Amino acid sequence: MCGRTACTLAPDEVSRACSYRNRGGQRRQPRWRDGDADKYRPSYNKSLQSMSPVLVSQRHFDKTAPVDECVLASMRWGLIPAWFKESDPSKMQYSTSNCRSENILEKKSYKKDPLLKGQRCVIMADGFYEWRRVEKEKQPFFIYFPQKNGPSQERKEDQQQDVTTSSTCNTVVSEKGEISHDLAEESEAPAEWTGWRLLTMAGVFDCWTPPGGGEALYTYSVITVNASPNLQSIHDRMPAVLDGEDDVRRWLDFGEVKSLDAIKLLQSKDVLTFHPVSSFVNNSRNNSPECLQPVDLSRKKEIKATASSKMMMSWLSSGSPAKRKEPDTNETKGEQDSKAKSRCKPAGGLQLWLQGANKKPRTK
Repeated sequence: MCGRTACTLAPDEVSRACSYRNRGGQRRQPRWRDGDADKYRPSYNKSLQSMSPVLVSQRHFDKTAPVDECVLASMRWGLIPAWFKESDPSKMQYSTSNCRSENILEKKSYKKDPLLKGQRCVIMADGFYEWRRVEKEKQPFFIYFPQKNGPSQERKEDQQQDVTTSSTCNTVVSEKGEISHDLAEESEAPAEWTGWRLLTMAGVFDCWTPPGGGEALYTYSVITVNASPNLQSIHDRMPAVLDGEDDVRRWLDFGEVKSLDAIKLLQSKDVLTFHPVSSFVNNSRNNSPECLQPVDLSRKKEIKATASSKMMMSWLSSGSPAKRKEPDTNETKGEQDSKAKSRCKPAGGLQLWLQGANKKPRTK
């Protein structure tokens, strides 16, 4: 635990969804670290060693930046310590995908550099998958934040914004009603994000450079805690969730919040919701909307969406983001054609949400 996540937002949407308030209370929209937006690929089924969007303090990359200024980076899942001497990171002999909060101060991999140097990060995701053992099989579930804000409001606001004066993004509505978003170069006071609320998981990261020289590799571990009461029937562990902007700011602000105080934020919180999904997600090569589709455990078929999953579905079906990349996938052409056909079928709830994420970018 936790070994699989989903993050389907386009790079510019991730940036908008990660808007935050600094120490002075000013809202900021983090930019992607140079070149990192191209390393990130939206996916319904992210596994270990994949690249994920991670929010960190800009000070880690620019010593002159304010410590409470945040930046988005693409980092590989599975921490490789800076002191690792092998030339091939795949030769790590033990798992560092997760780190237990109870003994984080006892492990050299996490204490020596990540904690002492304030290398704390927030892993962004739509949600994560977890498996519950049922007799001889394991039943997967998708777990995420309940969605309190209606996603339709975000799209409606986008359409009303003036293309030339918007402070957060330029919106273009095609004759077919499709919406595209071009992020403005300057974003002095970005509006609060009202789309899909991303899950914010506490983590630590490190920077490893091959002994013989070469490009630095940034990697991370997800910190885990005991499962909250509503998730204990699925698994006994869960990611350490940072619930709200204040928790996120304090976790990242290593200048103001020292490690021992930051660790106190790592608590088991009963703030997540979930629904069962198909065993289709068990294969990490499967990367399509079916990974997130709710199923009826007694009938093994699509079920009526919950309030939160309805919002999730509605959000992705409500527009066609201009910069959404193709999911990182190993699908064959036949599988891709099958997905295209499925988008033509009548869809309810969650399927509508999933279809929206699958639309191809509009060309300018």
